[in-house]
Amino acid sequence: MREHTAAAKKFYNSKAWRKCRESYIQMVPDRLCEHCQFNPGYIVDHKEEINIYNINESMITLNHDNLQYLCLECHNKKTFGTPKESLRTGFSFNEEGELIFNSPPSK
Repeated sequence: MREHTAAAKKFYNSKAWRKCRESYIQMVPDRLCEHCQFNPGYIVDHKEEINIYNINESMITLNHDNLQYLCLECHNKKTFGTPKESLRTGFSFNEEGELIFNSPPSK
């Protein structure tokens, strides 16, 4: 769920999610990213992303089979794509990581 709605914030602050997340991390060998197997894990990610339609379905939100432990780089690639894939022409990121519009060059 890219956009954190009130329901998502409530879920991610819930005792059920915190317990699920912690128990999942304990099961990950060496606490390494499950994708690259190199960097330390950073975030417990839902393989099937949470959305407004499934946020109350525990088989999606609290099911270890739907979770993966990813480093920040792998998580961002999975969630947001690579900059080349995810950005429309005319947009880029500045040094602070903020999305900016690149005005076309003057003629």
